[in-house]
Formats: sequence, structure tokens, C-alpha cells
Amino acid sequence: MLSPRARQAWRRGLFVCAALLAVGCRNDMQDQPRYEPNSPSQFFPDGTSVRPLVEGVVSRSERFESPEIETGLIDGKPIDRVPLPVDLAFLERGRQRYGIYCTPCHGGLGDGDGMIVQRGYRRPPSFHEERLRSMPDGHFYDVIVRGFGVMPSYRAQVRTNDRWAIVAYIRALQLSQNASLDDVPEAERGTLQASAGGAR
Repeated sequence: MLSPRARQAWRRGLFVCAALLAVGCRNDMQDQPRYEPNSPSQFFPDGTSVRPLVEGVVSRSERFESPEIETGLIDGKPIDRVPLPVDLAFLERGRQRYGIYCTPCHGGLGDGDGMIVQRGYRRPPSFHEERLRSMPDGHFYDVIVRGFGVMPSYRAQVRTNDRWAIVAYIRALQLSQNASLDDVPEAERGTLQASAGGAR
């Protein structure tokens, strides 16, 4: 029969042994079973562990032939116009991206009254101010890339073509709030005037 002191020592020893065994059985994440780059695999039918890229994936090192498309600048100055073809699909893409990334601060109309502004965040300027309406397109692109004031950079979140699509959509927003009849093609003016007269 062991004395109480010996029993206590035996229990401590047993506990230490169990702890050492538990540590010895640890399987760290860096030691988990995995495929090394370009190693063969029996799991996939093509016999390789490297998977093909998902359709539509864009490289983070995306490059364009024209530097102004990537930078929005020529000789360090913002370019005047969006350097990509602007059509309805491009504007729709810009509307979608604007809704995701810009609306929380700038609001749906671009008037600077987004939801987080209503919750106390600093209000951005309205896109409808004369100062911003007269800015070249490259200015808006540069602000998306580098940020401005309290606005952070969105370079990592928004890919190059989508930045330009957002710029084109901002221009559409500006026109929607500041257009005159002279901005409407002559062939469409009669229809527009008739519908405006019928709405009265």
C-alpha cells in the first residue's frame, strides 16, 4: 500500500507522461498531408495536382499594352476620356461595381449620401459639384487606385477594366442629374418631349 505522498507523486508522474505523449502526437498544420507544387496525383483524372484556373480569373499582374489604361495618366496628368470602348454592357458593369464598392459612401445618385455617411462617416463630395463634373476621367480612376482624403485605395478590390467601368458610370450619373434637352439626340427629342408632356 502506497502512502498518500507516494500516491500523489505517482499521479503527478502519470500526468507528466500523458502530457509528453500528447505533445509527441501533435500534428502541426505545416506537417499535414499535402501536394507539393506540380507533384503527380492519383486523385485527379489528369494525374496532376495542379488544377486549371477557374474561368474568368484575372492575374494580379494584369498588364495592358497602353500604360494609360493601367494608370489613368499620360505624362503624369489625368487622361481626359475613358480609354476603353464604352457601350451599354460596359455601363451596366460599371453600375454593378459602383453599387458594390461606391454606393455605401457616395450613395446611389452620387450625391455623397450613402448609408455609412448617414451613420456618421465623413461625407464625400457630390459627383454633381461643378468641380468634379469638370475633372478629367483619369482623375476618378486615379482616386479609385490611390484613394483620396479618407477614401482608401480600391486597387486590390477593383480590377482595371472595372475601374474604368465605374468612371464611365459616374459620368452617366453626372449626366443624369445635369442633362439638358441639347444633350438628347435630335431624333429622340420629339419622343422625349411627348412623354414629358403626357406626364403632366
